[in-house]
Amino acid sequence: MAKNLKIVLAYDGTDFAGWQVQPNRPTIQQTLASAIERVTGERVLPQGSGRTDAGVHALGQVASFSTQSPIPPRNLVVALNDIFPPAIRVLSVEEVPDGFHARHSAKSKLYRYRIWRGGICPPDVARYVYHHPYPLNEDAMQQAATVVVGEHDFTSFAAVDPEKGEGETSNVRTIKLSKFERRGEELIYEVEGNGFLHHMVRNLVGAFLLVGKASLRPEDIPPILKARDRSAAGHTAPASGLWLVSVRY
Repeated sequence: MAKNLKIVLAYDGTDFAGWQVQPNRPTIQQTLASAIERVTGERVLPQGSGRTDAGVHALGQVASFSTQSPIPPRNLVVALNDIFPPAIRVLSVEEVPDGFHARHSAKSKLYRYRIWRGGICPPDVARYVYHHPYPLNEDAMQQAATVVVGEHDFTSFAAVDPEKGEGETSNVRTIKLSKFERRGEELIYEVEGNGFLHHMVRNLVGAFLLVGKASLRPEDIPPILKARDRSAAGHTAPASGLWLVSVRY
């Protein structure tokens, strides 16, 4: 009898070409599918809560898949971790109702972007942060971050998504949390919303960095949103600093 399973993963995305399967490139989805096949003998394509980009990390990515395997979920955790490279860990596996889908059932996602502000970035964190030791007005960045809270059309902060379906036309998303916080040498941006567009978090951080450098002002963010034009919002922040923290259902 088929079971629907929810799996929570953490991974260092540095050496992967993102979540989604790609020809001749290592991805998290393909690595997970291959491990499941080795353990259960079944070919499945686990569906993730979202497609993290190349080089992006996760503390709580969620995937779901159906299996006929009688292996208990707790045993799958051990078996899959025995197969995975050290950069990927299964945190939990649980049986969920048939209607559960990692992406479609998600209510919100929390992302974190880590900026290392110190002059020297230690090698133990270098893969997981964006090193930016140059002057920034962090108070202005916090002011700008609060502007995007609420429901907005985020077209100006969305890269073209080649995988976007024809029926997926709206770029309106609702952001419930958007803030910067200092933690020692790190300036951390956290954002939670009901959905995110392709490169949206990295594009938001790119714009906030321009505010920190005084190339933009906090009051420039609303006109950028209204422009619905990607060229209005500036550069994309590097993937290394971005983490998918958790998914809420």
